[in-house]
Parts: sequence; C-alpha cells; structure tokens
Amino acid sequence: MAESALSLAGQHLLPKFWEALNMLKDLPKEVADLTDELESFQDFINDADQVAETEQDGGRRDRIKKRVMRLREVAFRVEDLIDEYKVCEEKQPDDLGCAALPCEVVDFIKTLIHRIKVAYEIQEVKSLVPAERNGFKSHFPLEQKPNSSRGNQNVTWHKLRMAPLYTGEAEVVGFDGPKDQLKDWLIKGRLERTVISVVGMGGQGKTTLAKLVFDNKEVFECFDCRAWITVSQSYSVEGLLRDMLQKFGEERMNVSSMDQMSLIDQVRAHLHSKRYVIFFDDVWNKYFWDEIDFALIDSKKGSRILITTRNEEVTEFCKKSSLIQVHKIEPLSEKESLRLFSKKAFEYGSYVYCPEELKYISLEIVRKCKGLPLAIVVIGGLLSQKDKSAFEWRQFSQNLSLELDKNFNFSLAKILSLSFDDLPNSLRSCLLYFGMYPEDYEVKSNRLIMQWIAEGFVKSEGEKTPEEVARQYLVELIHRNLVQVCSFTIDGKPKRCRVHDLLHEMILTKIKDTGFGLYIGEHNDSVSSGIVRRLTIATDSDDLLGSIESSYIRSILFITRKELSEHMVRRIPTKYMSLKVLDFDHAPLSYVPENLGNLIYLKYLSLGYTKIRSLPKSIGKLQNLETLDIDGALVFVMPKEITRLRKLGHLRISRISSFEAVKESLGGLTSLEQIRTMRIDSDGVVIAELGKLKKLRDLSLTHFRRKYRRTLCSSINEMHFLEKLRIGARDTNEVIDLSDVSLHPTLKKLCLSGKLEKFPNWIPKLQNLVKLSLELSFLTSDPLKSLKDMPNLLCLNISHHAYEGESLHFEDGGFQKLKELRLQNLQHLNFISIHREALLCLERLELSELPKLKEVPSGILQLEKLGVVHILNLPIHIMGFFNYGNPKRWIISRANPYRMF
Repeated sequence: MAESALSLAGQHLLPKFWEALNMLKDLPKEVADLTDELESFQDFINDADQVAETEQDGGRRDRIKKRVMRLREVAFRVEDLIDEYKVCEEKQPDDLGCAALPCEVVDFIKTLIHRIKVAYEIQEVKSLVPAERNGFKSHFPLEQKPNSSRGNQNVTWHKLRMAPLYTGEAEVVGFDGPKDQLKDWLIKGRLERTVISVVGMGGQGKTTLAKLVFDNKEVFECFDCRAWITVSQSYSVEGLLRDMLQKFGEERMNVSSMDQMSLIDQVRAHLHSKRYVIFFDDVWNKYFWDEIDFALIDSKKGSRILITTRNEEVTEFCKKSSLIQVHKIEPLSEKESLRLFSKKAFEYGSYVYCPEELKYISLEIVRKCKGLPLAIVVIGGLLSQKDKSAFEWRQFSQNLSLELDKNFNFSLAKILSLSFDDLPNSLRSCLLYFGMYPEDYEVKSNRLIMQWIAEGFVKSEGEKTPEEVARQYLVELIHRNLVQVCSFTIDGKPKRCRVHDLLHEMILTKIKDTGFGLYIGEHNDSVSSGIVRRLTIATDSDDLLGSIESSYIRSILFITRKELSEHMVRRIPTKYMSLKVLDFDHAPLSYVPENLGNLIYLKYLSLGYTKIRSLPKSIGKLQNLETLDIDGALVFVMPKEITRLRKLGHLRISRISSFEAVKESLGGLTSLEQIRTMRIDSDGVVIAELGKLKKLRDLSLTHFRRKYRRTLCSSINEMHFLEKLRIGARDTNEVIDLSDVSLHPTLKKLCLSGKLEKFPNWIPKLQNLVKLSLELSFLTSDPLKSLKDMPNLLCLNISHHAYEGESLHFEDGGFQKLKELRLQNLQHLNFISIHREALLCLERLELSELPKLKEVPSGILQLEKLGVVHILNLPIHIMGFFNYGNPKRWIISRANPYRMF
C-alpha cells in the first residue's frame, strides 16, 4: 500500500514539483516580459478608448466602452501581479540554510508557496492579455489613423523651454477696455456698497480679467483691506467666512471653533468703518448672496464686492440689497484671438511669429474657437508641441472641425480631450490625478509628486532621481497649459498647482469612465458599482467604504472636515490591504489602527495636520513605505520600529520630534532624503547616526549644543546631496560653530537660528545658495560685507537679534540678484544705507520691529524693481513716509508679513 502511494506520488506529484521549480527559476524573466507586455497593452487600451470616443452610434459606443473596461480589468490584474511578485521577492531568503529556526522554516515555506502561486497566475494572465486584445479587435477593429491629432509622444525634455515658463505671467489679450471699465467701477462711483459682477461662459477669461483689475496698483491703494476668495460649486458659508478672516490677517484667532453667527460677527467687526474690496471667484449658486450678505457690512465707505460667475441669476439676487454693476464678458475678436493663439503656439519654439505657410490654417483654427480664450490657450499649447508642418496642422484643423461642428456646447470638453489624448501615458495618469482633488484645489507640488511616484506613474530616466523626473512631468503639463501654477518658490519652481475647473470637469468624467478613480463629494447621489482604482472621500458620510468594491482600490484620499470614526478607519488595513497611497492630510483623524502594518504595499502615508498623538508599532512592517508625512500632527516621540523602513525617503515632521528611541539605529534608514524637524538627543548619539544617511537632501535640527559641533560637521560632510539645512540652538547661549564643515556646492537654502561668535567665512563660498536666514545670531559686525557678492542669493532674512549693530550698509554693486529682503526685530538698528547699483533686482522688502530706526533707508527710492514693502512697528515718522511719501509703484502692506522661510 505504501509502495503504491509512493509510486503515485512519483508519477503525479514529483513532475508537478519540478514544473513549479522550473517556473520559479524563470519567474524573473517572465515578470520582465509581462511588464513590457503591460506597457504595450496599455497603448492598445488607449487606442481602444479613441474608438469609443469617435463612435457616432450611442448604443455601439456603450458596448465598446464596456469591452474596454474588460481590457482595463485585465491590465489592473497584471499590475497587481507584478506588485505582488516584487513584494514576494523582497521577503524571499537566499536559501533554506539561513532559516535555522522552526519559525523561519515555516516563513520560508509560506513564501515559497506564495511565489509558486504568483508564478501560476502569471502564466494564466499571460494568455489572457492576447485573448482579450484579439477579442476586442474581432468585434471592434482598430483603424489606423496616421494623420490623427495625436502627436509625437517622444518629445525630448530639452525642447520644453523651461526658462520662459517661469519668467512671468502670460500676456493678457483683449481686456484693455473691460479692464478700464472695471477699474473705474471699483475706484469711483457712489459710497454705498456695490457688487460688480463679471458674467460669462466657462473659459472666457472672467477670472483672468477680474484678477488683472484686482491686482492693479491704483485699485490696491484705494482700499483699507481686501481679500480674494474662491467659491466654486462646493462651498460652505462657514468655510468662506473663515477664509475671509484669514485673508484679513486674523490667523491668530481660533476661527475653527466658531459657528456661523460668530464668524459673521467677527467679519463685520473687522470690516466696520473700513473701505474694503472682496473678490468672490467662480460663484455658481444663485442663493450665494443671501448667505454672505449680512457679513459684508455697508459702512458707506465705497466698499466693493467683485464676483465672477457663469450664472446671470447670481447677479439678479444681489439687487435685493446692494447696488450692482454687471460686465458681460464678450468673446475675443478675431485679431485678439490670433494674437493670443500665436503667443501660445509659437512663443517657445524656433518661430517668433507665425510662419507664412501657417497663417491661414491658424486663422481657420482660431475661428473654430469662436473667441473662447481657454480653448485658444489649450489648442495653442497643444500645437506648440507639434512640428510646424502645414500638412500636420491641416489634419489637426480638420479633426477639430469635426469635433466642434457636432455640438458647440460640448466643444471645450472636446478640445480638452484632444489635448489629453496627445499626452503620453505617464503624463495622462499624472493629469488625471488632479481629479482626486476637489475643484479649485491648490495642491502642493511636493505632495503631488510623491503621490505620482508612489502610484508608479514616474519612469526612470538615466541618473535622474524619481523626484527630478516627476518635476519634469509637472513642467510639461504646465507648459501644455493643462496645469496652472498658483504660486512659485523664490527660485521659480511651481509651489502650488491646480487645473482649470472646466478641465477638472473633463477629468472627473474620464476617471470615472475609465476606472482610474472616483471622487465622492457632497453632491454625489450614489456610489459607482464598477471598477474603482482610486478613491477620494470628500463627504461626511461614514458608510461609503463599506459600499465600494475593495479588490481594485490602490489609493484612498480623505478630504473631509468631519471626524473620522474609529470603525471606518479600523476597516482600512483589513479591507484595503493592497493600498499604495493613504492620505489623511488635514482630515480630523485622531485614531490610527494597530494593524496599520497590514498595508505592506503602502508607499505614501500622510497623517499631516491630524490629531494623532502616536504611531503604532506595526508601522515597522511597511517595508515599501517611501513617504511618511506627519507634518503638523501631534506626534512627539518616534517609535523605534520606524528604523525598519529601509525604503523611507521622506520623513516630514514639523513639530520638534524626539528620536530618543531610535537614536542608535537611525543610520539604518539609508534611503532617507528628508528629515523635518528632529530634536537632537541629550548625548548627541543621533548626530553621529546622521552621517550614515548619505542621501539626505533636506535636514532640519533643533536643540543643537556646541559640544556636538565636530560630530555634526563630520556628519554633514558625508551628505553630498544636501540642498536644505536648518540648525537651531538649544538656547540663546549655545554657539553654532560649523567651521569644520566642507563646502557643499549643492546647498541652496540655509537657516541658522542660534548664536554666532563671528560671521561664518564658509557661507559666502556657497556659490549656489538661494536663501539665507540668520536668527538669534547676536552678530556685532555687519554681515552684509561678506554676503554682497554671492552670485545666486535671492532671499535674505536677518531677524530676531541676528544683528546687534547700529547700521547696515548695502554697498555699491552688492546683492545683484536679491529679490526678497527681510529685516525684522533688530533692536539696535538705527541706520540702513543702500548705495548706488545695490539691490537692483529687489522686489519685496520687509521692515518690521525696528524701534530705533532713525530715518528712512537711504537710497530706497532708487530701487526701481521694488514693488511690495511690508512695514510693521516702525517709528512714527518712518511709518509716515511709507504711508504718504512713497512712490506710487509700491504696494504697502501692513498685514502679517509674508513668510520667506
């Protein structure tokens, strides 16, 4: 009997066993082949999408879309298998000999079985991909369209003309007359509160025109206070009121806990007896005025409310309690349209003006846009990426004509879709990701970039880091006029971005139709029962996660103000174990489940500005985690388990966090590129560990003591990629001495907050330094002499007793590139001199808390580029000069100062 069993095993089990071993041997190559196949398959899916979009018959179009969704399900399955293989391989020990303990043997066997399972699934899906592709072709053949509007996807990065992108705002076309009219309405007229409404369809440039007037110097000087508020379709009255108070400089008030009546009272109190102007951008709800009217007190001072809207009924409702002026925006003239089109299509190319052979075609294209600025900008940006070939432009024009002639009401969506279709796959996914954020949401570029990387959108390019490649992606989207930059860093990089609301609408449709993602806001009546790859919860409902199919979801973003229940949060690590992105940023979260470590695929975790006070020990199991953001949370002590995260590259912590528990093993986090903000332990062990983190680019330390200086200098000298460094002393008696530090040509931003016995002679040698901040330095000699010739210094902050001398001299020819200068809380300073040819590029100046300043800085009137001057708590006679004797080109600010560091 036993012999029969062995014989049976030999005949059936052993062949299967050897088959499995051979499959494991070939598994790396199979995965590599499958990865290549997936890229080709995704191209096929994009082409299949085009078949659906161009299909005239509605019923057939729906059938095609259903079939395309089947293709996507297969693609999602392939993606998941590749991810599963990668995680499985990282768990795999080298050989069984290293598994000496029984528990290790068990783990080895489990991993082996898991790998065999993955191998069989890969074999199955390899045959499924061609089967689905051929099945689609047999029902819906793909026609080859070599002359379609789809452009070359292999545009090289050096052709993007990055520099012109950051030189300033795009030229505004066609608004000279309307601009003057709006300016007169704002400045002149009756003393009663007046609502000025700019009305027009989406894409006509309402916001552009209103912003142009709102920022006008003459307009600025006529009002005591002002605020720009974005309203959009989804808004709360409380949110608008809080936003207003913050724009008025009331950040110190605890407005988050106020109810609506309290907020209205606070706004009225602030606006009482003031002449104010408030801009409400993108108002959709006709009842908006009823909700905001009582807060905007009419003190008969000539106050103005500027509104942009697509809905003329919004203006009608304002008539009940206010004077109104209405400007109905008109389409651009043909001449203006051509001018705007030429600027977008040719500005960054080899042609300064439209070539002769393209003039008629350009006119033909512009006429189809019917004076709609957004359409012109989008098409111009699209054509700027194409060859300046009359044949190719003619084909584009003919395709565009077919789209626009169908139904002009949907023309803009069609135009935006054409631009979207022209993107390579990687950029498509990056653009679609804006649909995971609310309309008009200004997302931080760094946040967006790290999420793109975690999602796998970013492809490697030579020696460039993923962050560098992702930033290039963002630059191209901006260059194509698909992404708008809301603010820049001092050195010209996008800081916050958004997409136009019309583009956002198109994106929302695409992410839902393609299964890319689902945005669930307050106005969603139901939740999709189809495939959902990514999910945004922007509503107060607690039941949504339970009603959505979890097997496909890889990312969840929470954008809500309601406290997240423990029950809902506890379900995430058990129901959504394959998540790559989990973002609770600014969500009212106070609980993190202990089994968070179940999310072994997780690459991006944001708990920033939540109420959490500690991280669970299981966080050490997140072996794929690359970004951990607890900036603004209440976490003070880091758990020792965090040192197991070998792939962790970005650790964001704004509070002074203790690394006491991990100080002896911090150096194991060899992938770390960013640490903010770390408190140095009492014995300084953590400083020595920092020297092992050779990839660090951004480091912020507090509680520094002089006795650590040699160790710190030694550690910094090992950081050959360091770009940002901030060091804060333990107290005002501790001296920051970094005289032994090696020069780092990569260093761009430096902040020293602590006593300096003398000005460091190594700082002026930092040739690429862009920002320098000195605080609590107690210097007695003028530091400007050493800094004046720094070639790339754009921003300088000398504040909070950084300098104890009586005079500062900006010598002739010094600080040739400086754009921003901040002199604050210098208690002994009584004289500032600006010599000829110094500070020629200065645009912003802050002078605050200078009680002994005897006179206005000499030479200040020669600063031709100076536009914004912030003043606060200066002697009366100096405040008088800035209030009444300053040049008209200056904008004088008395609100809370802008933050330069």
